[in-house]
Amino acid sequence: MRSVIRHRDVRSCHYGVTDKFRLQVSEQSQRKALGRKEVVATLLPSAKEQQKEEEEKRIKEHLTESLFFEQSFQPENRTVSSGPSLLTVFLGVVCIAALMLPTLGDVESLVPLYLHLSVNQKLVAAYILGLITMAILRT
Repeated sequence: MRSVIRHRDVRSCHYGVTDKFRLQVSEQSQRKALGRKEVVATLLPSAKEQQKEEEEKRIKEHLTESLFFEQSFQPENRTVSSGPSLLTVFLGVVCIAALMLPTLGDVESLVPLYLHLSVNQKLVAAYILGLITMAILRT
């Protein structure tokens, strides 16, 4: 008598999982067991699979090291190469100037009436200035 047990769902996530199989020997005509044995089996990767996993692990470690290396030097590169663009600075100065102009309804002002801004226009200028400030602080 010969029995074959096969593991049909062989995946790397099942490596190291221990299974127990109970073998029971009995005569075909009788229900009484003549003997039984529990067999413990652990799914292990083949030598080829182990080499593949080790290679993947080395690649991941190398990528992690290179990513760490790039991140550790990135702030220095940022301070040297980046900063607010000329357009951003110009737009920020225009918004500050707009906020300094008198509001509509101010009577005593040396500024001509066509340069008086409404409250809504000043709110828009303040909002844009806030966005520019956030953009500059992120760089």
